[in-house]
Amino acid sequence: MASCLTVLVALAACGGNGMASDAATPGRALRVSGSSTVNPVAADAAEILRKQGTTITVDASGGSAGGIAQLGAGQVEVAMSSKPMTTRDRARFPSVDFVATQIGSDAVGVVVRREVFDGGVKNLTRAETRNLFEGRIANWKELGGPDLTVFVYDKEPGRGTREALDAYLYGKDGKAPPPPLSDNYAIVGGNEEARAKLVSTVGSAGPLSTSFVTAFPKLAAVALDGVEPTAENVRAGTYPVARPLYLITNGPPAGAAKRFIDYVLGDEGQRLLTRHGYMSRAQLGLG
Repeated sequence: MASCLTVLVALAACGGNGMASDAATPGRALRVSGSSTVNPVAADAAEILRKQGTTITVDASGGSAGGIAQLGAGQVEVAMSSKPMTTRDRARFPSVDFVATQIGSDAVGVVVRREVFDGGVKNLTRAETRNLFEGRIANWKELGGPDLTVFVYDKEPGRGTREALDAYLYGKDGKAPPPPLSDNYAIVGGNEEARAKLVSTVGSAGPLSTSFVTAFPKLAAVALDGVEPTAENVRAGTYPVARPLYLITNGPPAGAAKRFIDYVLGDEGQRLLTRHGYMSRAQLGLG
C-alpha cells in the first residue's frame, strides 16, 4: 500500500490544479510526491525541516510516474523519482520546465526468498531473468534451485524500479511484453508492499530496491550476470540495474522547494541517503 507522511498540514493540501507554486505562501505546505524509493529520505528530511519551521507533505502514492504527473499538473511542487525523465514525460506537459536534481543512486535487485537463494539461485543471467518475469519459469529447479513453485511479484507500470529492470532486460527503448496470464504472477505497487508480499510468500521473487532488503533475513538479492548489487559495483558501473534518484521541480528550485532540496543535498541530507542504504553523491563522485 502507498504510504503518506503528512507534516503539520492536512492531506487536502495535496490537491489542486494549475501550475505549481514554490509553496512560499504562509500556511501552505510544500507538497512532495512520487517514488516510494526516494520516499524514506524525503520523509526523514521533511521531519527535520518541520522542526525548523517548514511545512511539508510527503506522499509516496503513484510512484515516479505519478509524482511527475502530479508535478506536471501543478498538484505538487516537488516530484520524487527513481527514474530519469523521458521524452514522453516531457511531451505530456510541454509547458512545464522539468528540472531534475540527482540526490543519489540506488541498485534495483532481483530479490528472492532466502530458501531460493540458499537452495542454489544466487545468480541469474539476463535471459534467465527475462524468462522469470515473462512467466516461463514454473519451478526454481529449472534455474538450479530448490523444488519450489515460482511466484513473481512484479511492479506496476510507471514505477522506477520496473523501468530500470525493463531497460536491463529489453534495452533502453525496449518494451516488456504483457504480463503473463498465470496464477503465480501478481502486480504490486511500492517497495513496502512488494517487500511484504515477498516476505510472506515461499518461493517468491520480484524487483525491489536492495536497500529494502536490509534487516529482512528472509530475503536476498541475487547477482545479475555474475555481478552483485553492491555499492562498489554501482559506483564502478558494473552492476547492470542501478538507477539515479531525483527530486524534480518546475523550473529551478525556489522558495520552500529549494530549502528542501538544498537540505537533501547537504551533509545531513546526504547522510540520510546512506542511512537508508542508497549511495550519496559523494560516493558516486558527483561532489
